[in-house]
Amino acid sequence: MKNFNETNFLNYFLNRTSFFQIDIDNNFQFILKKIRNKSLLVIGGAGTIGSNYIKEILKFQPSKIVVVDTNENGLTELTRDLRSSGSLDYEIDYRTYPINLNDLVFDKLFLSENNFDTIANFAAHKHVRSEKDIYSIEALIKNNVYGAIKLLKLLELKPPKQFFSVSTDKAANPVNVMGASKSIMENIILTYQNKFKVITARFANVAFSNGSLLDGFTYRINKNQPLACPTNIKRFFVTPQESGQICMLATFLGDSGNIFFPNFNFNEDQIFFKDIAIKFIQQIGLKPLICDSEKEAKIRMKNFDSSSYPIYFFNSETSGEKEYEEFFTDQEEVDLKSYKSLGFIIKDNISLDTSKLVNDFDNLFSSADLTKKEIIKLMQKYVLNFNHIEKGKNLDQKM
Repeated sequence: MKNFNETNFLNYFLNRTSFFQIDIDNNFQFILKKIRNKSLLVIGGAGTIGSNYIKEILKFQPSKIVVVDTNENGLTELTRDLRSSGSLDYEIDYRTYPINLNDLVFDKLFLSENNFDTIANFAAHKHVRSEKDIYSIEALIKNNVYGAIKLLKLLELKPPKQFFSVSTDKAANPVNVMGASKSIMENIILTYQNKFKVITARFANVAFSNGSLLDGFTYRINKNQPLACPTNIKRFFVTPQESGQICMLATFLGDSGNIFFPNFNFNEDQIFFKDIAIKFIQQIGLKPLICDSEKEAKIRMKNFDSSSYPIYFFNSETSGEKEYEEFFTDQEEVDLKSYKSLGFIIKDNISLDTSKLVNDFDNLFSSADLTKKEIIKLMQKYVLNFNHIEKGKNLDQKM
C-alpha cells in the first residue's frame, strides 16, 4: 500500500485549498487586534476542532491561553504538537487542565483567573451515534444543554468580550437527539446575546476528526480490517485546519447572536460517503473489492491479496441519520454576501427560561419507567421542527 497523506487526499478530493483563508486575509488586522496580547480560555480544546482552533489563534500571538479538556492524553499530545511545531516559541502563558466543565473545580479555576477576553467552548457530544437509549441520551443532554447553561451563568459573573460555542449542521431541521440538543444550546446562547457577545457556528463533517468515518477507515486499514460505508448519505466536508479557521472567524466577525456556517453550494459541494470511500482506497494504491455483507467482507479480509480491499456498502438504516446536510432552514434569515467563505444566520432576540427547561428535564430523568419517546417528546417542546428519525438501530450495531 502507498503511504497515505491526509492533507494531499483532501486537497485533491475536495478540489480546494485555503477556502477560508480569503476572509482571514481580508480581516487580518481586525482579527489581530482581537487576539494579539489578549487572553483566551478554550474548553474542549484537545479535540480535533478545538486543537485546530488553538493552532489558528496562536498565529496571532495571544498573551495567554488556558486549555481545559477531560481528555488528559489529548492535552498531552496537543502540548507536544504545539511546542514541537514552534507555535509556542514566544512569551505566552500557556496552561492545560484535565478538568470537566461540569465539575466544581472548573468554577474554581475560572473564578481564580482574571477576565478572559475570549472564551470558546468545544466540549460536547458531537456524534449521531451518541443516541442509543435513555442513559446515553441523558448524558448527551446534560453535556450539551446543562453544560451550556452552567457555563453561561458562570460567564455572567466575569463576562468575556466574546464567547463562542460550537454547534452543528445537524441543528438545522434536526432529525436526531444530538442535533436537537445543539438547537436547544443555540437558543440558550442567544438568550445571552444582549449581555455579552455570543457567537456560534454550524459546519460540515470534519474529515479525519476523532470518530469520523475517514478516521475510522485509517484505523481499519492499519488493523487489517474491512471497511463499511453507507451508500445513500452525502455530506459537506472540511479539513481539520478549516474547522479551526471557521470557528476562529466566527468568534470575532459578525454581531452577537449570529450563527455562522461555510458558504458551500448545497448541490455541488456535498459528497457521497461511497464516493469518498472509493477514492480513499484508490489513494492508498488499492482497488475496492465490493462485498454484499459484513460477513463476506470479514472473510475476504482474511484472504487479502494486497491489491483489492474489501468494503461493504449498505443503505443507512440507523436512527437519526439524514441523507443530506443543510446549514439553515427556510424560516431563518441568512446573509450570504458579507463574507466570501462564510454565511451567517441572523436571529431575533430569544428569551428561553433555562430554569424551567432544566426542571422539565430533571423531572423526566427522575422517572423510573422513562422511555426514549418521552425524552424526544419533551425535546420537541423546545425544538418545534425536531422530526426525529427512529429506525430501531444505532451505529454501534454496524461495522
